[in-house]
Amino acid sequence: MKALVKTEPGYNKMKLLEIEKPVPKDKEVLIKVIYTGICGTDIHGFKGEYDRLKTPLVLGHEFSGIVEAVGENVTEVQEGQLVTSETTFATCGECESCRNKEYNLCLNRKGLGSQVNGSFAEYVLTREESVHILDDKISLLAASITEPIACGVHASLEKAQVEKNDVAVIVGPGPIGLCLSQVLKSVEAKVIVVGITQDAERLKTAKELGADMVIDSLKEDATALIKEFTNGKGADYCFECSGAAPAIRNIFDYLKQKGTLVQMGVFAKSLNELDMNSIVQREMNVIGSRSQKPSTWHLTLELMRQGKIDAERLITKIYPLDKWEEAIEQVMAGNEIKVVLQPNKE
Repeated sequence: MKALVKTEPGYNKMKLLEIEKPVPKDKEVLIKVIYTGICGTDIHGFKGEYDRLKTPLVLGHEFSGIVEAVGENVTEVQEGQLVTSETTFATCGECESCRNKEYNLCLNRKGLGSQVNGSFAEYVLTREESVHILDDKISLLAASITEPIACGVHASLEKAQVEKNDVAVIVGPGPIGLCLSQVLKSVEAKVIVVGITQDAERLKTAKELGADMVIDSLKEDATALIKEFTNGKGADYCFECSGAAPAIRNIFDYLKQKGTLVQMGVFAKSLNELDMNSIVQREMNVIGSRSQKPSTWHLTLELMRQGKIDAERLITKIYPLDKWEEAIEQVMAGNEIKVVLQPNKE
């Protein structure tokens, strides 16, 4: 099968190669990949900034497709079904996180596209427990970006538990931020999306998707506008989705006393400046939100089934697998919202 392989650490070091097609065993499921989204972490991997990758490796972890074959102990999934899959391939099964089905926190977790071969290929192997059979109301194209939507669901509805009329600021109108904005509007929260001038089209999209306010922080005083919107109080929540160090230096200015910062974006460097005195003096809450867990996927797919999230609206370009270089260039240039590769036709 054709697969896009990160052959070794470093910048790029990727090749479209012919590799052996996996054969599912035990409780494994082989999926014929129809669509697979390019994520920000894939770009970190492309640039050589993500040290968790075990090369040689097929990148990619956002995908949908058709079940090609199943292992001998698979009971709930059948050949020919339209599916998507969580990113977890294996866990220790014994730690507290595993017992709580918080696989995203298992220290021995192996993830698709990071420790085991992922979805930038004609076929991908996953485990039955991670597979979700698609409802008829969810298209394969929409399902291919279930994962980034689930990241927003986990952060806002499981970690932060945002409710109706809460005011939430999203910093970074990239794919994660725009997915999150729809999740927040699904519970009738007030949403403010903050970006920079080069995000003009994405900010426009955020507004079209229901954001109550969008702000270009390079041209406008974001703090003043947020304070005005909240009658001088500040927002209840701020979701940092950009992973850009300058974005967090004054981020507590957006929040009310005892407000909550939810960090979602992954930074290129581990150490970044954060106003620690505000945390103390204003009793701020800081929450990390990593990926998602099985409960998140069920909730996310139900929101998609109900039509509360328009995933296809965020997919602005589709490339065949052999045009991967152009696709990655478009993602890095920021010209598109969500770019998806198509290894196989439906």
